Amino acid sequence: MAAYQQIFDPVGGSLAWSALCAALPLVTLFVLLGGLRWKAWKASLIALAVALGVAVFAYSMPVGQAALAAGEGAAFGLFPIIWIVLNALWIYKLTEITGWDAVLRRAFGSLSDDQRIQAVIIAFCFGALLEALAGFGTPVAVSSVMLIAVGLRPMKAAAVSLVANTAPVAFGAIAVPVTTLAKITGLDAADLGAMVGRQTPVLALFVPLLLIFMVDGRRGVRQVWPLALVVGFSFAAATFVSSNYLSYEIADIVAAFAGALAVVAMLRVWQPRETLAASPVPVTVGGAAAGAQSDAVQRRRQTGEGSALLAFTPYLIVVVLFAVATLGPMKTWLEEHSGWKFAWPGLDVVNGSGKPLASATFNFNLFNAGGTILLIAGVLTAAVYGIRAGHAARAYGNTVRQFRWTIVTVMAVLALAYVMNMSGQTVTLGLFLAQAGTAFALLAPVVGWLGVAVTGSDTSSNSLFGLLQLTAAQKTGMSPYLLAAANTTGGVVGKMISLQNLAIATAVVGLEGREGELFRRVLGWGLGLLVAICLLVYLQSTPVLDWMVVR
Repeated sequence: MAAYQQIFDPVGGSLAWSALCAALPLVTLFVLLGGLRWKAWKASLIALAVALGVAVFAYSMPVGQAALAAGEGAAFGLFPIIWIVLNALWIYKLTEITGWDAVLRRAFGSLSDDQRIQAVIIAFCFGALLEALAGFGTPVAVSSVMLIAVGLRPMKAAAVSLVANTAPVAFGAIAVPVTTLAKITGLDAADLGAMVGRQTPVLALFVPLLLIFMVDGRRGVRQVWPLALVVGFSFAAATFVSSNYLSYEIADIVAAFAGALAVVAMLRVWQPRETLAASPVPVTVGGAAAGAQSDAVQRRRQTGEGSALLAFTPYLIVVVLFAVATLGPMKTWLEEHSGWKFAWPGLDVVNGSGKPLASATFNFNLFNAGGTILLIAGVLTAAVYGIRAGHAARAYGNTVRQFRWTIVTVMAVLALAYVMNMSGQTVTLGLFLAQAGTAFALLAPVVGWLGVAVTGSDTSSNSLFGLLQLTAAQKTGMSPYLLAAANTTGGVVGKMISLQNLAIATAVVGLEGREGELFRRVLGWGLGLLVAICLLVYLQSTPVLDWMVVR
């Protein structure tokens, strides 16, 4: 099969015209999803077809190579992304069929029965912990279901979870986005993490206020702003301190606990003037497993009575397993015996310099994959809760059936990303934006935002555009740490509009096919936060805030 060497200005030798063609798949995706309100899986498949057409006819990529690129992307969507999400949701489902989810909701409710405060606790603090451990849509999936359970409407619960899942994304999955960016650029990982830790805390300061506004509008902000500011400041300060002086890899874990402790401490000395309360709503993730309707289960579901420690046990198991697998000698052993790295069969794509693309190598790291760790956590959870193997297996099957269209969507979106990446379309868009010169500091976060909007992953965005940011820094004389970090920080805002996350969010709340409506709900918040990050990065490139830049 004919090989393919990337060209970034294939349309008449013009970068501008080439960028216009390269943007067609993204425009198609956003128009079908946000404008014409197509279902996500249909919109993503059409956008994939457009990307393949642009790759073949505009970029002269051989049909076989384009198809193989799409195949590898689809496989990456299945593993590790879907592998993580399914196992995370399975764990939640095990708590549901045993009634321990009701006990967990009561435990959260014991802190406050105010929906606004519960949104901050669940979506922002608990969601950050889930992002720290698993990432890849897990916090959105679990938080959305839990917010419905405490009384939020499904669409609002999904939107709140998406907006909350911004600030922690850069350090998600034990800071994989930062570690990946360091490998791609050759920059020091600790310094890069420190620089990211001087940008993302700004988001953390405002996100709790946004969540409260989304739940209860201006009245909510007027009544609950003290708690929002305390939580936001605590989370931001913990992120900065951990990333700059402790370890950037545990920044989200430290911040999540700092935020939660701030809520507990604040509620001991302060309460809102009014309470926005609602009756808990029973939630079903794909239906309960047969045979789980014992008297004890029914009692837990109806009253929420039970040990809070047992209710938190699945997540404590997750924390312990991830700590063991990602820290110390076990991390080294798992990396050495984690599975297989292999060149994707038949895929022969090189960059403009004739070097093979790193993305053409598929990493089937089964043993230390986040999804595998979650699977083990699920098995241990079933054992702790006394769930029979057959019931646990049926629960897993129900989860897979419920998310079948989400699986199609995620695989199609990642196939789209890989085709755009390997054909050169994404680099064309990035190079076109980089022509802005020193003003590129304003646009650097947009590049990261674009990458995450397409791939759904800050790690993938950093893989796509990390070298581009480094090259732009070298050409303009700006700090490479500033622009590389800007790619990550801008990317976290793109997470809320990525089709992958939209599909996951709508699926778990029972609104499959309404991804376009959810997209419109969160787009304004995402663009507003993106503008704020762009201004911050630009000021950090000038004498006004250059003292914040890592030296």
